[in-house]
Amino acid sequence: MDLARTEVTGATGAAVRKDRRGSAARLGLIAVPVAFFAVFFAYPVAAIVARGLEVDGVWQFGRIGEVLAQSDVRHVLWFTTWQAIVSTALTLLIALPGAYVFARFDFPGKQVLRAVVTVPFVLPTVVVGTAFLALVGRGGLLDELWGVRLDTSVWAILLAHVFFNYAVVVRTVGGLWAQLDPRQEEAARMLGASPLRAWRQVTLPALAPAVAAAALMVFLFTFTSFGVVQILGGPTFSTLEVEIYRQTSEIFDLSTAAVLTLIQFVAVGVILALHAWTVRRRETALRLVDPSVTARRPRGTGQWALLGGVLVTVVVLLLLPLAVLVERSLDAPGFGYYRALTRVDGGVFLVAPIEAIGNSLSYAVAATLIAVVIGGLASVALTRRDAGRFVRGFDALLMLPLGVSAVTVGFGFLIALDEPPLDLRSSWILVPLAQALVGVPFVVRTMLPVLRAVDVRLREAASVLGASPWRVWREVDLPMVRRALLIAAGFAFAVSLGEFGATVFIARPDNPTLPVAVERLLGRPGELNYGQAMALSTILMVVCAVALLVLERLRTDRSGEF
Repeated sequence: MDLARTEVTGATGAAVRKDRRGSAARLGLIAVPVAFFAVFFAYPVAAIVARGLEVDGVWQFGRIGEVLAQSDVRHVLWFTTWQAIVSTALTLLIALPGAYVFARFDFPGKQVLRAVVTVPFVLPTVVVGTAFLALVGRGGLLDELWGVRLDTSVWAILLAHVFFNYAVVVRTVGGLWAQLDPRQEEAARMLGASPLRAWRQVTLPALAPAVAAAALMVFLFTFTSFGVVQILGGPTFSTLEVEIYRQTSEIFDLSTAAVLTLIQFVAVGVILALHAWTVRRRETALRLVDPSVTARRPRGTGQWALLGGVLVTVVVLLLLPLAVLVERSLDAPGFGYYRALTRVDGGVFLVAPIEAIGNSLSYAVAATLIAVVIGGLASVALTRRDAGRFVRGFDALLMLPLGVSAVTVGFGFLIALDEPPLDLRSSWILVPLAQALVGVPFVVRTMLPVLRAVDVRLREAASVLGASPWRVWREVDLPMVRRALLIAAGFAFAVSLGEFGATVFIARPDNPTLPVAVERLLGRPGELNYGQAMALSTILMVVCAVALLVLERLRTDRSGEF
């Protein structure tokens, strides 16, 4: 009896020690991402807010009320919220039929079309704005054909937002729709329900969390819109992000910029909290089936008409702006705009604009490596669903860089990272660090579901056989998540390549990135500058599209999740 008690006690003690070692290892893994975000995100944002609201060591919180009392600030807040709501509603209205088509129909070229509709989402917002400028702006296609200009109207902004976010709804809602068992709706039809009633009472409640999650993400992206509004809105329209940029770089009113940053921070926090709740609801409330068994060829005139309508929407809304962008870049004879990129004019840049391509690629590679390391460590630490409150809270905080003002982060880099041992203002690494902040959330969101899907018994068996936590990760987890890791790296590369809000502050004139070069060329009058901007935007679009096509071939599942 004593021997048995001793064995049980020893086994229990070993299990406790193993659990403690696992907890310690998990805390050690998360320490690096926490330190990274504390130094390169929280510290710069806090520094810029403190610079704006602190005077002689005293916080001027009364400045918040003073700023909010300004009529022009209230107008910016109203327009930011109003256009985000309308953009979200339009995106859902236009994209939900596409989500159904990709979920339930099987037709030739479906995978290629899926990649095509995702191209706008990975395009830099500067390119999106430039493409619509070529379509609806002065001298654009609509201007030439019918004399219609929309570049100074809110409609250009709304359409560009639908263009950018169409894939968010199609892939998020369509991915879940493809996995819903159609037999539930068919059973309701057999019991006498009309098609509309069956869809409303069976399918719609199941889709509601995915629709809500997609709507919240679209609202987040449009609420914090910068590049699109900067190019298409002109001096008439300004979102919070654009106003923060204007107050910081043009008016130099840091107190107003700090107040606007705090407002945006609170709004984004609420949006992300709601998004996390809808995602948890979707994960726990549904029974899903293999999406390969739910898709079939369209039947009847109505379904073929729906498919045709979606294809027309994709061509007109998504492909036409990109085609016009390419056409405008080729408008000069003999590829004149592209050849002009190789010359130094001494006006906009200190180097030839073509060098922005190499700069962007090298920065994006470095940013991708940083994002994969930081995001990978965070994903491993967040793998266990029974993780503590601190770990779960950090999971939500990882999404903040997608919504917090990139302008504030970029300017904060210049203010905060200016003293040893973090005097990085003259270092090339500053740009990849800022870009990696945006890439990390994509890495985590891509890798975490796959890591959580790994059977925990495989890890436990390896541990029982004496494998260290590092060896368990290398021999159990890594082989299963290798493709997800490549996809995460691809997304990090694409978003780093197109990052603009922070880079516009910290990219040096002798090392511009592609988005910064496009924005500066568009800011100068003259047909040559406009044509060069179109040429650089086309090059950036092609690079992003190639990266996306590679990602589409590497997809580990057909769920369509980002």
